[in-house]
Amino acid sequence: MSDLILAARDLHKTYTMGRRAVEVLQGISLDVQRGEVLVIVGASGAGKSTLLHLLGGLDAPTAGEVMLDGLPLFQKSAAERTRLRNERIGFVFQSYNLLPELDALENVCLPGLLGARRTDNLTERGTELLQAVGLGDRLEHRPAELSGGEQQRVAIARALVNRPDLLLADEPTGNLDSKTSESILDLLWRLRSAHNSTMIMVTHDEHIAKRGERVLEIQDGKINGS
Repeated sequence: MSDLILAARDLHKTYTMGRRAVEVLQGISLDVQRGEVLVIVGASGAGKSTLLHLLGGLDAPTAGEVMLDGLPLFQKSAAERTRLRNERIGFVFQSYNLLPELDALENVCLPGLLGARRTDNLTERGTELLQAVGLGDRLEHRPAELSGGEQQRVAIARALVNRPDLLLADEPTGNLDSKTSESILDLLWRLRSAHNSTMIMVTHDEHIAKRGERVLEIQDGKINGS
């Protein structure tokens, strides 16, 4: 198996706003090695989240390609990309994206229920992950009954439930206070290591960037340096 888990080649993304075309990404190429932690930094509006969504197959580029273990994501159907995301990629978002009608354990187990690789011990695994993130006593609490930090911990557990090869984190501490942010980052790094996952995180915070093994800066839709 190649040491290269993810590769982006000449990614462009243009949005149409009324009569105006806005080119958010202007030809980004990058390689991600298996097991590394890559942090992508940049100001608000630089294209960080757009890039992360393309790398995870959540959105399609205007031009260019993303390859996951050599598989070209955008030569596959939307259904095939959805399956690959579910089986291979875990997402952690700034806004948590928990379903309000489900409790913590149900939210964590949901990707396993939706995936093709059904896990017989899914509830047990979800419980173990919630215990690992310090929420063993919050299994039946719904998002509205949890603090922001607790909701993000649930989101991290959910991202790991299918044992993803790749973790993508989009400003995962942007809605949290500094103390809670540090504990969430410590947790992410510890669990990523324990699960042998590759992680790509985007952030505007240079303090967070210092935690990365490699840092890239995105500026005006292009990678500025490494």
